[in-house]
Amino acid sequence: MQDSANSMVKAHFIVNPASRDFRCGKAWPGIKERLIERGFEVDEHITERIGHGAEIAHQLRTDIESKNDDSPLVVAVGGDGIVHEVASGLRGSTIPLGQIPFGSGNDCCITHGISRDNLNQAIDILVNGVDRSCGAWRLEGFAAPTLDDYPSPPSNHWNGEASNEGRTVRWVFLESDAGITSEISRAKLRRAKWIKGPKKYTYLGVTTIPFWPRRKIELKLDDGEPSIHDLTMMTVTTGETFGGGYRVVPGMHPTRENGSVVLAYRLSRLQMLSLMGPVKKGKHVGRWGIEQLDVNRISLRPIDQHGVPSDVPTGHSTFIQADGEPLLQLPASLEWHQNQIIFRGAKDVSWA
Repeated sequence: MQDSANSMVKAHFIVNPASRDFRCGKAWPGIKERLIERGFEVDEHITERIGHGAEIAHQLRTDIESKNDDSPLVVAVGGDGIVHEVASGLRGSTIPLGQIPFGSGNDCCITHGISRDNLNQAIDILVNGVDRSCGAWRLEGFAAPTLDDYPSPPSNHWNGEASNEGRTVRWVFLESDAGITSEISRAKLRRAKWIKGPKKYTYLGVTTIPFWPRRKIELKLDDGEPSIHDLTMMTVTTGETFGGGYRVVPGMHPTRENGSVVLAYRLSRLQMLSLMGPVKKGKHVGRWGIEQLDVNRISLRPIDQHGVPSDVPTGHSTFIQADGEPLLQLPASLEWHQNQIIFRGAKDVSWA
């Protein structure tokens, strides 16, 4: 894409006004003014509810492809949640996805070399950045029930049909996890809404971990034999980081041929509470039996009261996240797929 000094750059901006505790919506008029000053013709779309960003992005895709527009750009304005929605609607197309970061973690920006606190640099990447074809994880599981005002996730045609009856499909462009971490994220939908930023997760961790019921899970990796574990945490990512820079899956990047999984088995409650420090630095693998493996397919099934793997949710629900949203539950499966979304990032990134 050429610099906009001498011509207008038309782009669609899908804005989540609720990002960063609703500060994104208040900041958007100023961001829009900066974009116009830089030479953008701004076509804005403001989301109104959970999932709306995917609906808008898919409609834009349909319109762009029907008009054979060869120079589209769709930009997510907000955090990783709106990136997930917009990427879901664009997945499989040749339309590049950019981001103006205004979320809490902004780990997609970390992966793609976009500054999280320098708007001018982020805008410059929209103009002069590099488009890369990136992979994603296909997640299929049972829809979690509605919790307060957070809806049970519907099936959306842009995500594709489920392979198993009764399940729902989501695509993961940043991170998916199951275990104590997803339980903590599920808790945020009901508790501690008055706490802002990282302190919320610290509070939820301290108040959730001591009471989290342990559970056994059947785990199958690729074509290996299934095995039963007392599983504390399972995490996959498309880049190294999640949670605002925590190096959860060291060495992972979105153009990698194979996926990677980090598994933690039966950590003590003290170890769970102590995990954040090592994860921040990517020093948790190898500690307390935590392992990291190359893998492209993961199957997880809950164990029923008779010790038998179940093909339907049973016992204490084990939630599994799609880009930070704990919207599905086990049994579930994950598959790594290359070349799912075109992401516009910095020319220089550590993994390219």
